Amino acid sequence: MRGNFLYDRVIKRIADFIAALIALLIFTPVMLIVIIALYLTGHKRVFFTQPRVGLNDKIFTLIKFRTMTEARDAEGNLLPDAQRLTRFGAMVRKTSLDELPQLINVLKGDMSLVGPRPLLVQYLPLYSAEQRKRHLVRPGITGWAQVNGRNAISWEQKFIYDVWYVEHQSLALDLNIFFKTIRNVVKAEGISQDGQATMEAFKGNN
Repeated sequence: MRGNFLYDRVIKRIADFIAALIALLIFTPVMLIVIIALYLTGHKRVFFTQPRVGLNDKIFTLIKFRTMTEARDAEGNLLPDAQRLTRFGAMVRKTSLDELPQLINVLKGDMSLVGPRPLLVQYLPLYSAEQRKRHLVRPGITGWAQVNGRNAISWEQKFIYDVWYVEHQSLALDLNIFFKTIRNVVKAEGISQDGQATMEAFKGNN
């Protein structure tokens, strides 16, 4: 990791900022269309925000497009994810358009374009020391685990990929991940785990 410090904290940060700014300018019309379409298909709130864990365990607020409604049962409990995922929301998720607002997180320095995906705060106490190495770099919109199975692989395998990325981070690897991400988005591979709308929660290393 020490050998990649200059790349990760300086070179990559500058490249992330420039690339995210250009991408936002290009995709603003698309994002406006998604916002309008989500509102018209029953999403009263089009943005989803949630605390996530970033570089060195720092908590930040992740921004995504909301792909599920807030429908509840008679007792006021949220319905299962699969029942709240709208048809248009599923399309937004399938094409990864729901990730576009995270470009704002990249501009702010919370995230990188490439890195381990930022996970829930409640998972922090559940990691092993090895798995926690994933927080030695900024989390990314896409990452090594995402181009090697995304949500269709196990948590154990996902963490192995994340730590491997931290230990081998380089410009060549980031470019490889970027182009594989484009391929996967086109093919819509690994979006969800079998029987799940996304992926089951991480429950620790039992």
